[in-house]
Amino acid sequence: MPEGDTVYRAARLLDRGLAGRTLTRTDLRVPSLATVDLVGGLVRGTASYGKHLLTRIDHDDLGAWTLHTHLRMEGSWRLFRPGQPWSRPEHQARVVLGADRVLAVGFSLGVVELVPRSAEGGAIGHLGPDLLGDFDEAEALRRLTADPERPIGEALRDQRNLAGLGNMYVAELLFVSGVHPMRPVGEIADRLPRMVRRGRQMLDLNKERAIQTTTGDLRDRERHWVYRRDTAPCRRCGGRIRVEQQGPAGQERTVYFCPTCQT
Repeated sequence: MPEGDTVYRAARLLDRGLAGRTLTRTDLRVPSLATVDLVGGLVRGTASYGKHLLTRIDHDDLGAWTLHTHLRMEGSWRLFRPGQPWSRPEHQARVVLGADRVLAVGFSLGVVELVPRSAEGGAIGHLGPDLLGDFDEAEALRRLTADPERPIGEALRDQRNLAGLGNMYVAELLFVSGVHPMRPVGEIADRLPRMVRRGRQMLDLNKERAIQTTTGDLRDRERHWVYRRDTAPCRRCGGRIRVEQQGPAGQERTVYFCPTCQT
């Protein structure tokens, strides 16, 4: 699933292509919005919040609206020139927004909804502080420590605690912090402030990069400490990286960790 920095870049992409332009084509390919026509609307801009995208459109006749989208596992936004072949099959397109000399296409989007601007908070109000936004560290720590028995890996991935960290960043953050993903939150509460700041730094350093890295090395297979490195030795101790499943039934996530370096 795309992480917060990937979604941040998607927002920047949409902003460059559509902000300040009037829509000449709108095609929302989900049943509930199939008849909606926003042609003539002015795109004010697109913002990211955690893993969510908010494209704000003002229409003289229809009012102020926000197109809320989420990439989920396989979603992406791409910009094309009129007549340019699309990089993904047309049947995967869920949203098409056209303006002068540009076409923005959202492929395989997991969430597509249109909400009045005044109700925008309802789409993201359940989320914790955004690590790449106006971050409230105290609130994030309050949410993280609300359930001291919860495994830290689960707590960090929960977007209701922190918005923006996904499976990859959680694995990497826990490794560089020397913390086992199954460790209860209450046992490491004193280390959480530093961990949260480090997680925010990881996202911030990668938000302008096309290739994510947590090691500082952009070479293939050298970009991460433990994530998807179960066939390679630990970079620190040379031991075997472990892979396990974590989370409630039906919501499990694959976790990567070094049982020697993370306790």
